[in-house]
Amino acid sequence: MAYFRNNTVNLLNLHYGLHSLALSGSGAFFAVFLLKSGVPAPAVLAAIAFILVGRLLIRPSVLVLAKRVGLKPLVIVGTIATGLQYPLLAEVHGIGAALFVLCAVSAVADTFYWTTYHAYFASLGDAEHRGHQVGAREAIAAVVGIVGPLATGWALTTLGPRVAFDATAVVLVLAALPIFWTPVPFAVSGALKAAIPGALLFAADAWIAAGYVFVWQIALFLSLGESFSAFGGAMALAALVGAVGGMFLGRHIDAGHGTRAAWIVLAALALTTILRAASYGNAPFAVVANACGALVTCLYLPALGTAVYNQAKRSPCALRFHIAAEAGWDIGGASALLIAAGLLALGVPVGAVILLSLLGTGGSFLLLRQYFAVIKPTATPPARPVLARQAGP
Repeated sequence: MAYFRNNTVNLLNLHYGLHSLALSGSGAFFAVFLLKSGVPAPAVLAAIAFILVGRLLIRPSVLVLAKRVGLKPLVIVGTIATGLQYPLLAEVHGIGAALFVLCAVSAVADTFYWTTYHAYFASLGDAEHRGHQVGAREAIAAVVGIVGPLATGWALTTLGPRVAFDATAVVLVLAALPIFWTPVPFAVSGALKAAIPGALLFAADAWIAAGYVFVWQIALFLSLGESFSAFGGAMALAALVGAVGGMFLGRHIDAGHGTRAAWIVLAALALTTILRAASYGNAPFAVVANACGALVTCLYLPALGTAVYNQAKRSPCALRFHIAAEAGWDIGGASALLIAAGLLALGVPVGAVILLSLLGTGGSFLLLRQYFAVIKPTATPPARPVLARQAGP
């Protein structure tokens, strides 16, 4: 099966499954825990924007270090470093020094992890099976996403934030282990021009995430009476609904129907954004909107991943490609989050702020349609050496 034919991708997906267990657990509670700890909603969004700006400033150091130590050590260190932010999250009590330390550590950890992981996956995956492989990865993430929010919601309620978030740090240490058995690609230089389409796609994706993910998490948490257990249950239900969607669309994309997939996914994304905006304040309606969103995410990510990862693999250097692409994500995300924070501070309804994501949805649709119109997903890219000692939302 194309899903599991590449053993290296299997190891990367095992790693990603463990990472997603942490991300769907404590990661999903990041914004709402800040809100519950006394940080106002506009400040929560501003703090996340601050993390993205920090990532943007730090990211050039990834290339410098990758040239010296190689890509694989940076993926491993980045994975472990992402776990450090969660024990710090437990110590935040309103706006203060702990919040600033958390943002700084998160910026460094996320920069090294996401840049190097994306470059690694792009370089070692198969272009002709990219939709399958990304779809399988997201299906694995969705399955573990059923457990993560339930376990974290229960732990936060019964054991407290320190135990809940320390456990997440341990999971992320374990997530680094599969990387030790993966190979290392070769490094070459020069990729700025080739990275522009990826940077634009990631910028649009980040603009979507600002309202569709971050503002929505706050809206859902408030709609559920600020209950960690109810929030975790809603996230787990959503993961259950979305567990198989990505594998289906991944096969559809690899069969040469990427343009059709872009229409399906982005239409569903726009409708779900409107549904989420309309559901604010109505708990049952919000739970349904959240579940629909998980299915859409499992459909959307194979389309986005196929385009971005294959562009990275075709570029002269996957590391430099993803450094530029992630810069696009940070700029798009920080801009949208700061606008959202300002609108909330001015008293604009939360539902209306969620609708900001529609701008990113439109941009992403145009870019994906353009990519799939000129690229045949089943074609194998010309062989060329890719990243070895390199690195790459």
